[in-house]
Amino acid sequence: MKLYAPHVGHLEGLEELLTGSSDIYGVYMAGTPDYVGTGRTNLSAPGLEEIAEQTRYAHEKGVKMEVVLNSSCMGGQHLTSEGYNRINWYFKQLNNIGVDAITVAEPYFIEMLSKDFDMEVVVSVLSFVDSPQKAEFYEGLGADTIVIDPVINRAFDKLEAIRDAVSCDLKLLVNEGCLYQCPLRYAHFNFFSHANGPGPKLNVLDDYYYYKCLSLRIKDPQQLIKSPWIRPEDLKEYKHITDTFKIGGRTHFPNWILNNVHAYANESYEGNLMDLLDCPRDLRDLYYIPNKELEGAISQWKQCGKVCNKCGYCKRLAEKIIKVYSTENGENILKPLKVEGGQ
Repeated sequence: MKLYAPHVGHLEGLEELLTGSSDIYGVYMAGTPDYVGTGRTNLSAPGLEEIAEQTRYAHEKGVKMEVVLNSSCMGGQHLTSEGYNRINWYFKQLNNIGVDAITVAEPYFIEMLSKDFDMEVVVSVLSFVDSPQKAEFYEGLGADTIVIDPVINRAFDKLEAIRDAVSCDLKLLVNEGCLYQCPLRYAHFNFFSHANGPGPKLNVLDDYYYYKCLSLRIKDPQQLIKSPWIRPEDLKEYKHITDTFKIGGRTHFPNWILNNVHAYANESYEGNLMDLLDCPRDLRDLYYIPNKELEGAISQWKQCGKVCNKCGYCKRLAEKIIKVYSTENGENILKPLKVEGGQ
């Protein structure tokens, strides 16, 4: 099994990761936002000298280095002569440094990188590859690896169809806690891409999409069960599709990342599933989802038609196992969850 772990982007953090676990096959981090942005928030933005230093260290440890430049919107800058020359220069520097792989979402970059550079070309989850037709398209552009859209993590018919359709490598993101079929997803990633990319910088009031996402799950906690995460114990169900798994979370500190690495490397976790999920970090102190009590749920999801109003399985499961943290008489306690509303 090949585990890719997120990396915050500075040498100290990388040293903590790679001395903390020998199960990490590769690490990935953001690059310099002055050239190409990313679709997620970053804790740091390493310059070329820092990337070179960290790449050397990773290679000394036998670990692959991947740089994520997966902006979902460039505002057309990459199609101007000035923008192309600037980005092409940056790709050359990363190639000369010895970076192993570049993750991008822009189709133009996939074709550009595959033709002109030696680095592995990885198609980001922000390309939303959720069908064999899309996978074939990106492989035709020159993709070496495709990170499948997590929205189909539990749609085994689609995963198997993609595996049959292409010969390139596939990678699955295992711990994304986003809403299933989230309507905010495209707008949110476009917002991040501009906020974390080459200027002009945005002076926004707050992240509307994130707080809306949190409020929806507070109102309807069964959405936590519907999120397309993969439990460590269920990795075995996916190994006929791929042996390569990606842990999300490059805005987290190394101790959190290592907890995930240990869980997925051991294919087992005792404790709160919320500890492993990347997205809803602000809900970790609100809900307790006993991971071991989810045993067997994958069997239902493998054959589920995803028509929630006719099924209700996730609602019943949420009511059965999710607990809510509460304080009574100065003591923290866990109380049963009551799910209201629809299926």
